[in-house]
Amino acid sequence: MAWLRENLLLFLTFSGVVSGFVLGLGLRNLELESKTILLIAYPGELFMRLLKLMILPLIIASLVTGAASLNAKMNGMIAMRTIVFFMATSLLAACVGLILVIIIHPGTPEIKAVVGSGNQEERKIEILDNFLDLGRNVVPDNLFQATFQTAGTKYEEQEVNNTTLYKKALAYRSGTNTLGIIFFCLTFGTVLGSIGRKAEPVVNFFRIIDEVIMKMVNGIMWISPVGISSVICAKILGVANLSSVMSQLGMFILTVCSGIFIFQFVIYQAIYFFFIRKNPFKFWWGLFQAWMTAFATASTAAALPITFRCMDEKNKVDPRISKFVLPIGATVNMDGTALFVTVASIFIAQMNDIPLNAGSYATVVLTATAASIASASVPSAALVLMMIVLTAIEAPVADVSLLWAIDWFVDRCRTTNNMMGDCYCAAVVEALSRKELDAMDQLNEKIRVEEEEKMMPVRGMHKSPSTSSNGSRVAVPDEVIVVENSTDEEDEETKALNPLPLV
Repeated sequence: MAWLRENLLLFLTFSGVVSGFVLGLGLRNLELESKTILLIAYPGELFMRLLKLMILPLIIASLVTGAASLNAKMNGMIAMRTIVFFMATSLLAACVGLILVIIIHPGTPEIKAVVGSGNQEERKIEILDNFLDLGRNVVPDNLFQATFQTAGTKYEEQEVNNTTLYKKALAYRSGTNTLGIIFFCLTFGTVLGSIGRKAEPVVNFFRIIDEVIMKMVNGIMWISPVGISSVICAKILGVANLSSVMSQLGMFILTVCSGIFIFQFVIYQAIYFFFIRKNPFKFWWGLFQAWMTAFATASTAAALPITFRCMDEKNKVDPRISKFVLPIGATVNMDGTALFVTVASIFIAQMNDIPLNAGSYATVVLTATAASIASASVPSAALVLMMIVLTAIEAPVADVSLLWAIDWFVDRCRTTNNMMGDCYCAAVVEALSRKELDAMDQLNEKIRVEEEEKMMPVRGMHKSPSTSSNGSRVAVPDEVIVVENSTDEEDEETKALNPLPLV
C-alpha cells in the first residue's frame, strides 16, 4: 500500500494503457459506427491538445532559464556533447536495424503477392533540400511566424517539351517551427546570463513561467490515464482488417520492435552504466511515466512536459542540463526513426526481390541516419522520410503505403526509443559536464558571498541599531562590549576597558 500511494499516478497510467488495448480489442467485434468511435476518441483528443498547449511555453521558459544559468563556454560544451551523442546513437540504431533485417529477412515476394502493390503518390523529395530546410528553420526570419509555420521546399511541376520538370520554391506549412524557437531561446538565454545582476528580473520572470507550467502539467497528468486509454482504444478501433494485417506483416513488426527494445534495454543501459556507473534500470523505471505517455501520444514533443517532470523529480538530473538537452532532442534526436527507416526500406526491397550489396546497405544506413536528424517530431514522419531512402536504392516508393496499416503501432514503439534517447543523453552529458557544473556552482557561491558582504553596513558600526533615551535610533560602535548579568567586579573591569557608557 505504501508503494501504491507513492506510485499511484504511475499505476493509473499503466492501467490506462492496458485498458485501452483491452477495450479496443473487445469493442472491435461490435462493429461500432464512426460517430461512436469519434466519441470514444474525444477525451484522448482533448488530452493531446492539452499536452501540445504546454509545449511552446515550456520550451521557451526552460531553455531561457537553462541557458542563462550557464555561461557561453559551458553552453557550447554541452551543445557539442549533445550533438555528438545524438549522431552516434542514431548511426548505431540504424546499424542495429540493418543487422536484424538481414538476419530475420522479413520481406519476401510472397508477401507482396498477398498485400499487393502500394498506391503511394509519387512525390519529389531530395535529402539535400531536407537539410537546407533544416537550416532555414534553425534560423527563422520571423520569430512570431515560427510559432505557427515551418519553412519547407515545395516542388512545382512544369511541362516543358513533353517533359515534366520540377521547380523548387520556398513555402510555409502549418506547424510550430520548434528548431527556430530553440535556437533563439538558447541564444537569448546565453546572452541574458552574460549580462549579470541586471538580467535577474528577466531570468526570474522566465523561471516563474517554467514553474507555473510544470504545476499545470502536474494537474494534466491526473487525467492522463483516461486520455491515454481513449487514444489507444480509438486507434485500435480505427484500423481495418487488424488481424489480417498483423499476420501478413507480423515478421516486419517483430523485426522493428526487436531492434527498438534491444536498443532500449541493452544498448542504452550499457551506455548509461559505462559513463555513470549506476544501475541503469532504476533510471529507466524513473522514466516509465514519460515512456507510457510517449507510447500513447506517438510524439516526443507531446510527451516533453511529462519527461521534464520525470527527469527532475524521479531521476534527479541537473535541471540546467535537462532543460538544455530535452527540447533539442525532441526535435532532432530520432534513434527509433533511424532504425525503423532502415528496416522498412530494406523490407520493401526484399518484398520486391531487389538485390542489395554492401554499398546499398551503407547508403541505407547513412541516408536513414541523416534523414532522421531532419525528421519532424510528429506522428508517422518516418514514412515521409522513407521516400528519400527508397529513392537512393531505387526501390518502389509506392510501397510505402503498405506500412500505413501497422504504423499506428510501430510509431508508438519507436517514439519511446526517441524519448529515452533524449533522457539518456541528458544523463550522460551531466556526467561528462560534472566538473564544469561544480566549478560554476563554486563560482556562483563565491559571487553570492561577495555580494552579501557588499550589502553589509559600513565597518565600525553595529548591525543592529539601538534606541537612545529619547527614542531615536543610534548606531552602536563595534568596540562596545555589552555584558549581560555581570557582577560588580565584572562591571568595574568593563568600565575600565570601555570608557563609553553602556547603552
